[in-house]
Amino acid sequence: MKKAYFYIDDVIWCLRDVTQKRPASLFDDPFFSMLKNAHDEYGMTVQLNLFYRTDFFYGSREFTLKDVTDAYRSEFDEASDWLKFGFHAKQEYPAFPYVNAEYEDVKMDCDAIFGEVRRFAGDKSISYVVVPHVLPISKEGVRALCDCGVKLVNASAGDAFEFEEEPDVLPVWYKMRLLHNRKPETKLYRKKTRMIEHQTTICAYNHLDLETYATVRYKLAGIRDKEFDIYYKGLCNGPCLNLYGLSELEDEYAPLIGKDYIGSGLHEQYFYPDYFAYQPEYADKIYKMCEILKRNGYEFITGDDMIEAIAE
Repeated sequence: MKKAYFYIDDVIWCLRDVTQKRPASLFDDPFFSMLKNAHDEYGMTVQLNLFYRTDFFYGSREFTLKDVTDAYRSEFDEASDWLKFGFHAKQEYPAFPYVNAEYEDVKMDCDAIFGEVRRFAGDKSISYVVVPHVLPISKEGVRALCDCGVKLVNASAGDAFEFEEEPDVLPVWYKMRLLHNRKPETKLYRKKTRMIEHQTTICAYNHLDLETYATVRYKLAGIRDKEFDIYYKGLCNGPCLNLYGLSELEDEYAPLIGKDYIGSGLHEQYFYPDYFAYQPEYADKIYKMCEILKRNGYEFITGDDMIEAIAE
């Protein structure tokens, strides 16, 4: 059967909500209820990629994973066959946190996130598939992930090129991340995206050339690192749902139907009405994605399933 994979990045607000509001059941919370409805109706599996903490301007008090209640540990454990947590970053800003990271930067953040997930959700809830925040990560960062048990890392793809000391093609906030503590593997590449500011962007060690990427793009397969016991794959080869309207999804998925593997992504914050870019159709887009994929014979898989299939 053809396989589908779905993940949501930038996750922490839903855990803040259940901690502060303490619903009787985890799935009485609107965000988690939405995910369970999609699972029950369509067999959806989902990986929630975590920030360790909120940024200071998202509320009057910082909230961290250390604050998350363990009151729902048993429910997370029971749902761990379809609801997983992955490492993403310490926090949302600055962008590109790991592009030139040292080993200790990533090891500390990943250990902190995995440690808290073990506490409030249990070890079975951890996924060892990683989507680094804004994607690029240094070689030393990958080494750290490997030492944390990670087996698969999301990869960018394209024709990478060197850049001048002051790369004018990048917004100023990218330049700072690009140039500070620059590693030899840090380069630029161009990609197709609706986000104009990302069309020329940064890549690092977890980057594949187009020829290599083409061999695994629509398959349940990955590229093995020559030095580390880890694989690379472009996990989101389908729509990132927050970039498209509900009415656009049918057309966006149409060219992908029939491929062996389709990956889709989303970001948590668009679910919440108090977010400046709130999307009222958030839940409907998840349900529509699921309906399209199920109708066309796709089965959702977890990161564990993907690692097992790729490593065979």
